[in-house]
Order: sequence, then C-alpha cells, then structure tokens
Amino acid sequence: MLNILPHIYFVMPTRISKGYKPNKKEKYMCEKHKAYFMQKLTEWKNEIIKSNSQALYSSDLVDNISSPDVVDQASSYTEKNVEMRTVNRQIKLVSKIDAALKRLKDGTYGFCEQTGEPIGLKRLIARPIATLCIAAQEKHEREEKIHVEL
Repeated sequence: MLNILPHIYFVMPTRISKGYKPNKKEKYMCEKHKAYFMQKLTEWKNEIIKSNSQALYSSDLVDNISSPDVVDQASSYTEKNVEMRTVNRQIKLVSKIDAALKRLKDGTYGFCEQTGEPIGLKRLIARPIATLCIAAQEKHEREEKIHVEL
C-alpha cells in the first residue's frame, strides 16, 4: 500500500519596504496593497491593546476615590469615568480592526459594503477600517442626520 501525502503549498506573504505607500499606478488591492494594510492594521491594533493595558494598569495604581476630600473623590471619579469611556471606545475600534483584517483575508477589503465599488486608496490610508466609499458614506450620514432631526 502506497502512502501518498497531499502536496501542501505555502504562500509566502508579500514583503513590502518600510517606506512603501500604495499608489494608483498599481492594481487596486494587489498583494502589496493587502500586505501594507495588513501591517498597518495589525500595528494599530497592537498599539491600542498596549495603550489600554497601560491605562487600566495605571488606573488601578492611582485610586483617590477613597480620599476624605469630596472634591478629590468627585474629580477622581470623573477622571476614571473618562478613562473607561476611552478604553471602551478603543475596544470597539479593535473589533473594527479585527473585522477589517477578516475582510483582508476573505478578499472583500477595500470595497464598499453597499455598492461593491472600490473605497479608494486615499480613504483607506486615512481610515483603514472604512467599509463604505465616500458616496455611500455621505448618503449614510445624510440619512442619519434626517433621523436625528425627526
């Protein structure tokens, strides 16, 4: 009996130079673009996690809520509240980054969720977690504004 092993191919990730920036001359969402955004999103996520960990750790060390001065207690409470809101916002941002990384892996990154059109390199460089092209985003904001006004 022959033991035949399936051939397994490993795709090496595309390497990009340190100063690489995607440009319009390249094919949209080519392997270099994907590698650039994968790196950018991963670094951003790691920075946020590190920042949150430091904030939570230092927040535990400095606890003036038990201070006898009511003003100090109020100030400390307000400060902790602001810190926790910031951490919560960053946790939401990490989930958006994770969603963008998932889209990169499944090949839908860089394309508008509503229209399927390319989001555009400039927009993605400015906001790597963008899911809508500018036209769809503007429409979404107009509709949101109408609902708020009603």
